[in-house]
Amino acid sequence: MGTTQLETVPEPKYWHLKTVLSQALDSEFTVGEILPNERDLAARFGVARATLRQALEQLELEGRLQRRRGVGTTVAPPRMGVPVGTAQHVWPGAAGDAWQPVDSALTVPAVSVAAALETGQDEAVHTVRRSRVSHGQPVAAELLYVPAASVPDLSAIDAPSGAARARAVLRELQHLDLEGQDRAVELGSARADDAKELDRLPGAPVLVVTTRFFTQGRTAALSVATYRADTCRLTFGDTGGVEIHHGPERRAS
Repeated sequence: MGTTQLETVPEPKYWHLKTVLSQALDSEFTVGEILPNERDLAARFGVARATLRQALEQLELEGRLQRRRGVGTTVAPPRMGVPVGTAQHVWPGAAGDAWQPVDSALTVPAVSVAAALETGQDEAVHTVRRSRVSHGQPVAAELLYVPAASVPDLSAIDAPSGAARARAVLRELQHLDLEGQDRAVELGSARADDAKELDRLPGAPVLVVTTRFFTQGRTAALSVATYRADTCRLTFGDTGGVEIHHGPERRAS
């Protein structure tokens, strides 16, 4: 085969800089150390600040760097495995579930969520907010959408709001016969609410895991979980389990 046009394209300057910066992180900096400001780094490597920002953004996406409010850009820690959702036939909130319920309210979801749940566009559903913390650090936030038809015996009097209400919705889900689930993963950008909860900047890269839970041939619940892409690596095993690994993976050269 002949040489394609793509094979003749030179390596972008920011990509070469990313490689140089990565080597510097390994040899000159320690985990948690704050990097010099952009002006000083750009001067050191003889590049424009726009090129430097592209390289830093790529390193953040790869989990080598973390940007923290009021702190700056720091070197990310090594990854540590945390098991999450290891069973295919377990409802959210079942024994061993590491997510913590935060709140629950009746809300009208986005059109895409209503379509997945097969509810009316103006029909309110139970929206449960949950959080995931590992080693004292927020790593994920979840919105779990549950149609009223999935929890018909839920009493608003027993748990009107807050975490108690969220736990009540999760308890009612356990009464259903879970037939299965499917899961999709995509790269996204942190919205303002997610960014605040995950201690990230708005627009920071995140991994969005969408899970549909099925019973009696219909979608009984829909989970949209947002994970920090700078510290999390999601791996899927033969059992369908997911593990979170914090920080960049270090390999011997």
